[in-house]
Amino acid sequence: MIVVQNVSKTFPGRSGDVEALKNVSIQVDDGDIFGVVGFSGAGKSTLIRTVNLLERPDSGKVIIDGIDVTDLPKRKLRGVRKHIGMVFQQFNLLNSKTVRQNVAIPLVLEKKPKAETEKRVRELLRFVELEEKKDVYAENLSGGQKQRVGIARALATSPSILLCDEATSALDPKTTESILQLLKKVNRELGVTILLITHQMNVIKEICNRVAVMESGEIVEQGNVLDVFGNPQHDITKGFVKTVIDDTVPESIRKSILEDNRQGKILRLKFTGISAQDSLLSRIDKTFNVETAILSATVSELQGTVLSILKVRLTGRNDEIAKAEQYIEKSGVEVKEVTLE
Repeated sequence: MIVVQNVSKTFPGRSGDVEALKNVSIQVDDGDIFGVVGFSGAGKSTLIRTVNLLERPDSGKVIIDGIDVTDLPKRKLRGVRKHIGMVFQQFNLLNSKTVRQNVAIPLVLEKKPKAETEKRVRELLRFVELEEKKDVYAENLSGGQKQRVGIARALATSPSILLCDEATSALDPKTTESILQLLKKVNRELGVTILLITHQMNVIKEICNRVAVMESGEIVEQGNVLDVFGNPQHDITKGFVKTVIDDTVPESIRKSILEDNRQGKILRLKFTGISAQDSLLSRIDKTFNVETAILSATVSELQGTVLSILKVRLTGRNDEIAKAEQYIEKSGVEVKEVTLE
């Protein structure tokens, strides 16, 4: 478990001090894939570097598996760091060494026996599917292959925690998908807890079960991915979510509704799981003296759960609309009135 508790960090700048972190608190439970998302300068990299004390906070605590590591002496801190692997955006490989030699670096530094090192390297290259590249020099690898080597190297000492610093932002979409699947495999098969930072909301959507959103050194929103994606609260979160779940009503539909003088109400319906939203709307049309029209619809899968968001217009008498709305709520669907302005 990782607990970052009321952590603050300030750096000197040309125009004055820069508050990179402002009283930040997060908790990453064992087995989580916890994502931190934000734009450049939000404080994400500083946050992840405080977890292994590459950056020491000015105040607050960092607790790893129940141990407050904030003020540990260097010798004890080195022991804790053996259980924390790190994957970097720019791979940080040595081009003058082969794939096998790059993966072996942490084990060589720990002075592990040669036979043990070679066995571990073989296991890891098999795990990341790079056995045939073991004698290729790093400079001759593709970006995705380099990141696979970086992940293998980060796993060399069998860490329980893996920190990923923008691990996919230098990769194309297809390669990004393959690396995300590999990180899922690390989490699932090796039981490694993952804390990753990114500015790509699709990364959060694809593999994370929990997320925190950062802006200007602060956590502005955090929670279960399904909850945050389904009902974002902060403006910056809404902007990020819209990049992968866009429930915006098309302009032509919006314009026609604004010109329609009939009585009506626009509802945002959130379905989780396999829901019969079409049959629900059909039942409303048959049961109440209202007319339903779907203005926008989006369906996504998050952590194995289907999330559907519909914007629907109900037209008719106000009393009939109210009855229909109550019926929807009793059906277990989350309902919220929205406007098109």
